[in-house]
Amino acid sequence: MSHRAEEITRYGFKASDELLLDANIWMFVYGPQKPGDKRVTAYSRELARILAAQSRIYIDVLIVSEFINTYARLKWNVMGKPHADFKRFRKSAEFKPVAQDVAADVKRVLKHCSRIESSFEALDIDGLINQFGAGDSDFNDQVITELCKRKGLTLVTDDGDFINSGIPVLSANKRLLR
Repeated sequence: MSHRAEEITRYGFKASDELLLDANIWMFVYGPQKPGDKRVTAYSRELARILAAQSRIYIDVLIVSEFINTYARLKWNVMGKPHADFKRFRKSAEFKPVAQDVAADVKRVLKHCSRIESSFEALDIDGLINQFGAGDSDFNDQVITELCKRKGLTLVTDDGDFINSGIPVLSANKRLLR
């Protein structure tokens, strides 16, 4: 697979594929979304194809954390922000059913995945921080990129920031496919 993004709907998944699904993909499949968002249908269909092919799906704690935090904040926003700040909301009775929903969906995600470590201790942390400090990148995206490089994984993402990441990427995002 080349290091430019490929159209996920045209990719022929196979059992030997080793994939890392970004948090945004899990959000489209299991998280709260706007009705009619075509990405929900697209990535749900592609996950079904990945599973049918018995491709290996990996996940690390960074992606789980992004999924949990994004999901909870989306629910907070949808609820009309019942408390002035998110931390107060998390300590409120209104958060309990949200936390239960998030936990149930995280378990659904994890049942498809093998857990791996991002090897934080082996990262060139100074280089990553300097790159982040230049203001041109998201730190979590940098760590995900390094994880894919180190483990030889193909990233499945809708995040346009991975356009020049130097790793194999599968996506339905037209900005990545140019």
